[in-house]
Amino acid sequence: MFLNHLILLLQAQGDLNLDPVAPPAIESESLLDVLLESGILTMVIIGILLLLFIIGLYIFSERYITIKAAGSDDEGFMERIRREISTGNMANARALCTTTDSPVARMVDKGLQRIGRPLRDIDAAVENVGNLEVFRLEKGLSTLASIAGAAPMIGFFGTVTGMINAFYEMSNAQNITPDVLAGGIYSALLTTAAGLFIGILAFVGYNLLVAQVERVVYKMERSTTEFMDLLQEPG
Repeated sequence: MFLNHLILLLQAQGDLNLDPVAPPAIESESLLDVLLESGILTMVIIGILLLLFIIGLYIFSERYITIKAAGSDDEGFMERIRREISTGNMANARALCTTTDSPVARMVDKGLQRIGRPLRDIDAAVENVGNLEVFRLEKGLSTLASIAGAAPMIGFFGTVTGMINAFYEMSNAQNITPDVLAGGIYSALLTTAAGLFIGILAFVGYNLLVAQVERVVYKMERSTTEFMDLLQEPG
């Protein structure tokens, strides 16, 4: 009797799968796969952020080169202008300004064109040219500042819409699992991360360019003062 029970017990144990259950394989998804699965709206927002990044990068690169060239020092320029004016050779002084591509040269050239008029008129003409040069230097900076403010907001908008979509899918799911919610949240947070990244870069780039413009403006004001003092020197 005992032997029959033992045989039945061994047969029951033989039918059981005693091997350890292997954990399900976790399929890793690339960033592109997540974007493709995140929906049309999220992809559109990512596309807009990418466009803003390209525009901001172009503006920063172009303005950096332009402002750097405008602020390049030509230590001998004002000394040569002084020498030409002291000898009364205004034609050579204007020719020197024409061949020098810088805001200071264009301001001095405008002042040379007004020689013979009251100093107040000369100073006003030089100042007007200086304002135009500053406007040219600051071209595009407002767009870069707008990108710095708009990119995080656009990214946050993508996150909000992604979260709404994630909770909507969870409400319609029969079996609510962490994967149902995590996938939507993950794709939604990508837009915020992208928006913050672009916004931070644009903000830093904008402030760097503004600092460079301020240095160029200081050099322009210093050269203008030197030029006006030169005109008031006794001949």
